[in-house]
Amino acid sequence: MIGRHETPPPKHFAYHKTRRPPYIYSPAEIGRLMDAALHIGIPGSLEPQAYFTLVGLLAATGLRIREALSLRFADVTPSGLLIRKAKFKKTRLAPLHDSTTAAIERYRALRRGVRVDREGIFITDDGRPLVYGAVRRNFRNMLAHAKIAPAGGRGPRIHDLRHTFAVRALQTCPEGRQRVGQHMLALATYMGHVNIVDTYWYLEATPEPLRDIATAGEVQLCGGPR
Repeated sequence: MIGRHETPPPKHFAYHKTRRPPYIYSPAEIGRLMDAALHIGIPGSLEPQAYFTLVGLLAATGLRIREALSLRFADVTPSGLLIRKAKFKKTRLAPLHDSTTAAIERYRALRRGVRVDREGIFITDDGRPLVYGAVRRNFRNMLAHAKIAPAGGRGPRIHDLRHTFAVRALQTCPEGRQRVGQHMLALATYMGHVNIVDTYWYLEATPEPLRDIATAGEVQLCGGPR
């Protein structure tokens, strides 16, 4: 029973307790995944380049896979990436690093000459948009090619690239209570989380960033770890 002065648990507390722990890819594993993407489909065709760019974009931005597959070249703006078909029907603007923008432009140059009926960024060799089911199947092949072993009997997922982005972002969390709060709020906004509880879940699910933040707090309060 919750006491009179106790704070009730967040609405999604029970849900988060049962969520599958994320698989956090190392930088080397992401590199191997991108290399494996170049072996999808016919060598030298457009589709391997589409998968190569898709994996790099997911790793660099933390987008949901369906958000990435819905992107159009018109959504790549000087201010960032305009994500129109986000979860919960919300539109948001995600800043892009110059290297990510350059990678998209390189892929766009390779796409010239391919006739398409729509302006979707990621397409097959015959101009059709990549669909989630095919991407999911091909991602399993990429994991095998990259020799990334299953974790606990269940293989890593493409959605774990989003988890990896969030955890790496949390590891850069600044010192100071106010700055940590601002960092978490900015990350929640960037990732399109409606409830910041979804962002705090990463601290619970992956102990490494939690240790980093605890160490930063100890340094600030006690002058260094004991």
